[in-house]
Amino acid sequence: MTFIKQFSIILIASIICINSFAQEKIACHVEEYVNTVNPHASARKTRTGVILVGSVDTVRAFNGFGTTKANAIAYAECANLYKRTFGDTVNIYLTAIPTAVAFYCPDEAKKWTNSQADALNIMFEALDPGVIPVDVYTILGQHAHEPIYSRTDHHWAPLGAYYAAMAFAEAAYVPFKDLSHYEEVVIPNYVGTMHMYSKDNSVKNSPEDFVYYKPMDIDYTTTYITYSLGNNRKSITRESAPRQGDFFLSFKGVSSYCTFMGGDSKITQVRTATDNGRRLIIIKDSFGNAIPGYLFYSFEEIHVIDYRYFNKNLKEYVSQHGITDILLANNISFACNVKAPNAYKRFLEQ
Repeated sequence: MTFIKQFSIILIASIICINSFAQEKIACHVEEYVNTVNPHASARKTRTGVILVGSVDTVRAFNGFGTTKANAIAYAECANLYKRTFGDTVNIYLTAIPTAVAFYCPDEAKKWTNSQADALNIMFEALDPGVIPVDVYTILGQHAHEPIYSRTDHHWAPLGAYYAAMAFAEAAYVPFKDLSHYEEVVIPNYVGTMHMYSKDNSVKNSPEDFVYYKPMDIDYTTTYITYSLGNNRKSITRESAPRQGDFFLSFKGVSSYCTFMGGDSKITQVRTATDNGRRLIIIKDSFGNAIPGYLFYSFEEIHVIDYRYFNKNLKEYVSQHGITDILLANNISFACNVKAPNAYKRFLEQ
């Protein structure tokens, strides 16, 4: 059998599998992660409420997590609304990205945070048939001993996004390449945003490496529409014409996470050499910025939209670009914030 025939059979089978989801509810339940990395570590709270764990050159800083059942359900309802809106022509996926406290909170600090597993299970249970849940919590827990979260920044590390992208690719029935197909880039002496948020010099004195991965041996073109923002950094005052640029940019220091697309206030479109007819929109916050670079082998096109900065009608955008897949991918704190669901609803009406 030729490669083309084999690929066609795989693609047809994938489409059949995904379309069958429209007729059924996909069960997804996550088990609470048991901390085996630093369960007995000492912890303290800064005056700004940040939790600090460890000492000397291994300090880890993160925020606690809290939400309500209603807020978790509201995020799931957005995915349900999108499925009702786009029907069987577009696959809708929902994930909520855990934050570091889910995996690195010592036993003595658990009183300062709530269970992210519980919130995820509430979301997944509230999904309608046809919406595809993506469990990234479990795979991240399996790799918690690896540097999947930055110690000094509020984001996850690019390695964490790699494992999350792997889980999504499996749910979407698309190809996925392991890290042997990527160039590793290391930015040393990185101290991220948690020094600013914690106001604690122990974070500043505990630098780490910022490590990211660039796909090799695949052609792709990145196009940006960039927004200019008002003084409050919320309102869009104008947008640029589409222009081509690099997906991976040169940032160092506290801004190293901006390596991916240079930040949030833009629409990004990546056209790849992957010829499979699958065109994806990722709607996200800054956590989602690290995901697309692992999907160039998986999708023909990838569009990246930040839930805070999008001024077009999503129904028209999906039709115009022939979108086949939409992934809602917010970090769990933003997912459980009323601003995200309100934005997702607005996209269908504006």
